[in-house]
Amino acid sequence: MKIIAHIFCSCLLLALLTSWGFYAHFRINRVAVFTLPKAMSGFYQANIEYLTEHAISADKRRYVDSSEAPRHFFDADHYGKDPFHTVPQKWTDAITRYTADTLYKYGTLPWTIQYNYYRLVDAFKSHDTSAIRHYSAYLGHYVADACVPLHTTMNHDGQLTHQNGLHALWESRLPEQFGNNYNYNVGKARYLENPLWQAFILCRSSFKCTDSVLRIQQQLDKTFPADKKYEIILRGKRKVKDFSAAYCRAYHTALKGMVQRRLRVAILNTGSYWYSAWVDAGQPDLNKITDPVADSLKQKTAHEAALYKLGKIAVLPNYGTVNKPLPPPPLSRSTGKPAP
Repeated sequence: MKIIAHIFCSCLLLALLTSWGFYAHFRINRVAVFTLPKAMSGFYQANIEYLTEHAISADKRRYVDSSEAPRHFFDADHYGKDPFHTVPQKWTDAITRYTADTLYKYGTLPWTIQYNYYRLVDAFKSHDTSAIRHYSAYLGHYVADACVPLHTTMNHDGQLTHQNGLHALWESRLPEQFGNNYNYNVGKARYLENPLWQAFILCRSSFKCTDSVLRIQQQLDKTFPADKKYEIILRGKRKVKDFSAAYCRAYHTALKGMVQRRLRVAILNTGSYWYSAWVDAGQPDLNKITDPVADSLKQKTAHEAALYKLGKIAVLPNYGTVNKPLPPPPLSRSTGKPAP
């Protein structure tokens, strides 16, 4: 019974900690594969199932690494009204100005992206297949987190403005309900001259959306019937209370495409970080380290590549379907003292 209880608690904790939602993280890593040039696409398509499955491994890591949490957010508003002109981008300069304890407390997301980027560069240089897959999956996760507005504010779940549950609503419930109708063709990956600078750009663009994310829900609550805001829905075999489909639709409409835009930014930048790391590593020949691919996978990825050109996605019942439990509001953020 103790073992069963432990497993249950572990599953619950994962649900509480997962960011962007299962659906979105899986989609971002998977679709980013189709932004890559031909010299990279063979390797990444051969490993597309790994990259999809491990899109949430960075969240799972919190089980075994208590210092993982700060890597998923950057509370820009802690640093004043103009944080992106206040906080030094260089890690050592930021420590000098604010202390390491402060940086860990309010999040290290942009530096985490930089750290994993250069680990991916090293993996490409050493032709380390396992490391390439690992850091590609992790880098994609952190880049995606940087594209979520609520990962850039201390009011990360609306808890400071009595909007509890907003986190899961915006980044999980909405993508799962409406994501199949988004346009996913973001074009081809681009070379990023400065990975750290780009990480701060992503966080800044997300931070600019935070006011709208909060304000629009507050306005919706003034007009939406209170007795229609929630409903009992089936999650697997459990009945749970969650935001109603009608409320989600109203909020999604009021956001005027914001969730789709941020998802597209995440996809393009994930592919661009992968591509840039490969270029900075000297453009190694990935065909030499690509394992043989089964015909079934070739056909599957060819089909998905064709859909991508049309802006569509394939139905993947094993990854992030609407039947999977959605993550409730995140737990209180813990702090740690790792390298970013």
